[in-house]
Amino acid sequence: MGAGTSPADRAASESGPATAGTAPEPEAADAATGEGGTEEAATGEGGATEVRRSRRFSLTRDTARPEGGGRAAAGDAPAPARQWPLLAVLCTAGAGLLIVAANPFDGAFRIGTILIGVALLVGAVLRLVVRSVGMLAVRSRFTDLVTYGLLGVLIVLLSLMAQPKPWLDIPFLEDAVHFTVR
Repeated sequence: MGAGTSPADRAASESGPATAGTAPEPEAADAATGEGGTEEAATGEGGATEVRRSRRFSLTRDTARPEGGGRAAAGDAPAPARQWPLLAVLCTAGAGLLIVAANPFDGAFRIGTILIGVALLVGAVLRLVVRSVGMLAVRSRFTDLVTYGLLGVLIVLLSLMAQPKPWLDIPFLEDAVHFTVR
């Protein structure tokens, strides 16, 4: 059986077919525990396995790994090597945060936030190009691309437009800000 099977399913398959009268009727189990419970295996008299429903509520039995969510390197590689795409993005964003926090030079805020936005854009590119990106894969490939890409572009644009002395001037955005702040 796969890793996604519940203990009740494994116990039922290992014990073979249930003996007549050992498993409760589904209607009786639903009436006793409420709908939406999960099944548990219990050993009854004579060693027979019976399945009963618990009171815990569960919508899903298993969660699928996101597309591309496998290891980025072979299983015998050390842990950092298996997750190199995630580590590349986190280290780049961490460097940006350190630059912002330390403020070692003029314009450090702008450079640090640009680095954070670039880290997200690198994550989007890695998600697009690399087949298996490990834990960098959060949702579907499309959702990750849109999320990482949009957030990366917005952070870079906002850091380029930050006051004082913005590096990028977009007139209609300036007019929109002046209109809303009045």
